[in-house]
Amino acid sequence: MSIPEQIVLVVDFGAQYAQLIARRVREAHVYSEIVSRAISAQEVKDKKPAAIILSGGPKSVHEENAPLLDEEIYELGIPILGICYGAQLITKQLGGQVTKTGSGEYGRTDLSVLNNSLLLHDLDLSQDVWMSHFDTITQAPKGFLVSASTQNTPCAVIENEERAIFGMQFHPEVKHTPNGQDILKHFLYEGANCAPTWTNTNIIDDSVEAIREQVGASKVICALSGGVDSSVAAALVHRAIGDQLVCVYVDTGMMRSGESEQVEKTFRDQFKIDLIHVKAQDRFLDQLKGITEPEEKRKIIGETFIRIFEEVEDEIQDAKFLVQGTLYPDVIESGSEDASTIKSHHNVGGLPEDMKFELVEPLRNLFKDEVRAIGAELGLPEDIVWRQPFPGPGLAVRIVGEITLERLEIVRAADHIVVDEVRKAGLYREIWQSFAVLPTVKSVGVQGDERTYAYPIIIRAVTSDDAMTADFARIPFEVLEKMANRIINEVPGVNRVAYDVTSKPPGTIEWE
Repeated sequence: MSIPEQIVLVVDFGAQYAQLIARRVREAHVYSEIVSRAISAQEVKDKKPAAIILSGGPKSVHEENAPLLDEEIYELGIPILGICYGAQLITKQLGGQVTKTGSGEYGRTDLSVLNNSLLLHDLDLSQDVWMSHFDTITQAPKGFLVSASTQNTPCAVIENEERAIFGMQFHPEVKHTPNGQDILKHFLYEGANCAPTWTNTNIIDDSVEAIREQVGASKVICALSGGVDSSVAAALVHRAIGDQLVCVYVDTGMMRSGESEQVEKTFRDQFKIDLIHVKAQDRFLDQLKGITEPEEKRKIIGETFIRIFEEVEDEIQDAKFLVQGTLYPDVIESGSEDASTIKSHHNVGGLPEDMKFELVEPLRNLFKDEVRAIGAELGLPEDIVWRQPFPGPGLAVRIVGEITLERLEIVRAADHIVVDEVRKAGLYREIWQSFAVLPTVKSVGVQGDERTYAYPIIIRAVTSDDAMTADFARIPFEVLEKMANRIINEVPGVNRVAYDVTSKPPGTIEWE
């Protein structure tokens, strides 16, 4: 997908919410992109952004190694909005005062509007905002208007309309700031003169044009899993190049219950797309034999995928491109110059360096909610558009330890029960992901009058907007009880069920 001419750069200072800021900008129909705090003024000029947003961060501007912004960026004439740490950084670098007052401000706080404000106009003079800071802006830089305050923060919002530089101590991107989206729109539309042109139709049109330009008349292979990401990627590429596309579904043997049959029915029978079904369970299990380290599993699975596609190439003349449903969060989590690697994704960090194909990744700049919207716009069935995410390595990363056929059968059966009960309870659309995890340890149990020594199953269910952060789902106890009873009664080799109540952070959604 090509990058729109109008772009807002979100400079990440290590914030918990940097990705959320980028999503909120896109929800205002303006394209945004996260960049490193080390970005230089020249690099900013090269990108020609319509605006810049400085995120919050965990550091104090008074710390010796506090991250800074290249001060020449302030002189480029590009509208800038600083949020929390970003606002404090603007203040410090432009000559204002940030003070350690000895008392921070956290949680819901009452904001009072003091003066006419570009950011706050047409909003209540007193409103709730969400604060999370220890240092406080006590004196705005010269030329800045203080347009709002709170009980503990005299300069909660600072504005210099002439220079188009703005700052706020609170977080407009979180839902706990009820007017936050309106405040961001004021900055984008009025402070930066952005136009709301980032729409589903434009995304599709731009993607189709970029795909055609990239692949020309060559044949293209799509790595199809049946999940929403690869399905939307396939639909986009098929719209762009039609019969040049051949979808390849690799059945690793690590798919969910009934998944292979659904892929066949949907893409071959319903959409009439050329589909090659490769049954490769034995090959993957052989490659993974004795492997327990999670990253090594992902690397092996990623490379085996590619080798299979290269073999399929012999059946498809002139195939030079491989389509994958890589998303923006995949790219972020797999690490960048300014970010540590949380885990490598099989379609990002797990790819072999000597791969023969050139990648086509039409969703690489999109978040999951944007992908779902595009899928609906393309006419994909609702059960595919709203299907819960499933990792590329499949059930392999839901078995903590070595992968065996027996363990796959156990976790697949347990996973089917978890999802079935979530659907029956009417919670499927409310929950981001719900699944079963199999740790390869055993514990003592009693079934009937006999002692058992069997595996536990961990039920994992989370709520999220984009998988960058997640909270464990508050599934009713009666639903959890049904899951546990069914798993123990219907899945041989299991005698214990637990529920994971860890959020992200500190955990990740998947266990591996």
